[in-house]
Amino acid sequence: MRTEDMLAAVTPQVYEQFKRAIELGKWPDGRVLTQEQKQTCMQAVIAYEHAHVPENERVGYVPPKAEPCATDHDHDEPAPLKWKTDEEQ
Repeated sequence: MRTEDMLAAVTPQVYEQFKRAIELGKWPDGRVLTQEQKQTCMQAVIAYEHAHVPENERVGYVPPKAEPCATDHDHDEPAPLKWKTDEEQ
């Protein structure tokens, strides 16, 4: 099935059912989702959200940070890793 055909078949109700099935790992009637069904549902949810849901409301959205995590190092130069032993922690 082409993505366009799949997306056309997904209604808001089907989208919500797919999200719920992925969350619970089973269909509303209690049957467990197979791995293939999970993958298909995830693809449908991603495609539906890309077409119909604002980016900041999509599943898994992480807003950008207002400030970078660290500002005291130069991003152009590689920094050596410093390993700690169990005694140092």
